[in-house]
Amino acid sequence: MLGVATVGLVAMAIVIDLIVGDPRSLPHPVVIIGRAISVLEQRWNQGSEKRRRLLGFILTATIVLGTYGLAWLSLELLTWVHPWLGLAAELWLLATTLAIKGLAEAGRAIAVPLANGDLASARKALAMVVGRDTEQLDEAEITRGAVETIAENTVDGITSPLFFAFIGGAPLALAYKAINTLDSMVGYQNERYSDFGYASAKLDDIANWLPARLTALCLWVAGGLISWQSSTLYWRRAMLATCREAPRHPSPNAGWPEAMVANLLGVQLGGTNVYQGAVSYRATLGTPLETLTCSHINATIKLMHGAWLLFFLLMAVLMSVLTGVLMGLASAGISWL
Repeated sequence: MLGVATVGLVAMAIVIDLIVGDPRSLPHPVVIIGRAISVLEQRWNQGSEKRRRLLGFILTATIVLGTYGLAWLSLELLTWVHPWLGLAAELWLLATTLAIKGLAEAGRAIAVPLANGDLASARKALAMVVGRDTEQLDEAEITRGAVETIAENTVDGITSPLFFAFIGGAPLALAYKAINTLDSMVGYQNERYSDFGYASAKLDDIANWLPARLTALCLWVAGGLISWQSSTLYWRRAMLATCREAPRHPSPNAGWPEAMVANLLGVQLGGTNVYQGAVSYRATLGTPLETLTCSHINATIKLMHGAWLLFFLLMAVLMSVLTGVLMGLASAGISWL
């Protein structure tokens, strides 16, 4: 799926997500994927380390290829029934892979009570989107959790799905969501999942490698545009600082958007978190030039919107150029295969 049709289809899916989001009344493919992972994990995650690692590879292949195959077959059948039915289904499936509206709403659900001094409500809202303990967090720590979540999920929930949607339409975008869901469910470095979730975690690292770095670039450009209106952004030093700091993050990809946002806002992310009572330390990103407040959540939401729009435009240009090159080769009698 290349060219103008691709750009138009992805653009319409973005509009649907911005307007509708993810209504709970409609079935969501990621929920179905998650249930399938849960069932297979309970059956297969047992035995020796070698057995669990092998079955983890099989789980990853089964879920990812199965998701792609079912999506592709469903769209082919619906298109055969009627082209407009197939188009509508692909638009809906593409929209379900995006979380633009949901991510912005989650951020505002934390920022609004925080601005009103309602720490209890802000903590509850943060607990809905992070795994860390939130009961004792102050305003700065609540803000840090929100900013980190929005920055990281700009990749997982927006730009990576867009990247794969441009390349392979709804089936490939859904396959990416299957990879991401696998990583979020079994891709942990602990006794239960270190072997069984090995393949899922590595595949997620590979899938997000390029989108994460392109997203950091788009965040930087967005920061430069927004900085004309806001003195809270530290654009000039952000790129070099991000390249230096991003590798500190335990994830090979999440550090790029998080470090970029931290440096654009002049704040420090990372540090100490508590998970079910256990203290965990993560390397810090950014320089604490400002104290974290709810205003930084709103600034991060603005950066997120600017970044996904720039990412969309970048992919649209790249796909249009690629289409032109392929058409030129075809007209010259040269196959690209």
